[in-house]
Amino acid sequence: MQNLPLGVQNLPLGVQNLPLGVQNLPILQQEIMPKLLLATNNRGKVREIQALLNDLDVELILPADLGLELLVTEEGQTYAENAARKALAFARASGRIALGDDSGLEVDALDGKPGLHSHRFAPWPDATDANRRAYLLQRLQGRPRPWTARFRATVAVATPAGEVRYAVGACEGEIIPEERGTNGFGYDPIFLIPALGKTMAELSMDEKNRLSHRARAIQNALPILKEMLLRMKDEG
Repeated sequence: MQNLPLGVQNLPLGVQNLPLGVQNLPILQQEIMPKLLLATNNRGKVREIQALLNDLDVELILPADLGLELLVTEEGQTYAENAARKALAFARASGRIALGDDSGLEVDALDGKPGLHSHRFAPWPDATDANRRAYLLQRLQGRPRPWTARFRATVAVATPAGEVRYAVGACEGEIIPEERGTNGFGYDPIFLIPALGKTMAELSMDEKNRLSHRARAIQNALPILKEMLLRMKDEG
């Protein structure tokens, strides 16, 4: 240890043998790379959001990475309220900026239902995505087509101090009676985008990252994310 330069003596043993200009690189990267917590454990959402934020200079972390197990009830009257509840709960519990979202499917023939209750639309406990799709189609039977509809999403970005900023996105389409595609979740296999002739579940990831409601909300949130992450970095 005595023969090492003074600034190197406190480095981990494996780092001491690196060239002097490289020795501090892992430490510097760790310091300058901001972290963003995704306030969801939904694997489908996680995959989409990770792809959408791939070019953002940020390290994405999940609740499981921090050992967080929060159950946030979605009792708000709007998508924004529910998104904020999730983002704030995880931001305060982790001490990090958190991104939460809420979304829903609004079908005109059902007066905007299932809307806020899209995930809890089917009347059975522990209903699966397939159950919810089947129940929606059951409710639409006998109603004239096209069954026009839209997906809406709101993204909330929250700080541990309680600041919340929002961005929204929407995607217009229609419900079809047969399932098509395997690249989605939720109602994606029965949500057709007429201009493309494809359901949301038939889109490639690149297409979905341009056209989906969540993609548009995330894209609209990018300036907010950059500003808040930079500010938190400067304050830290």
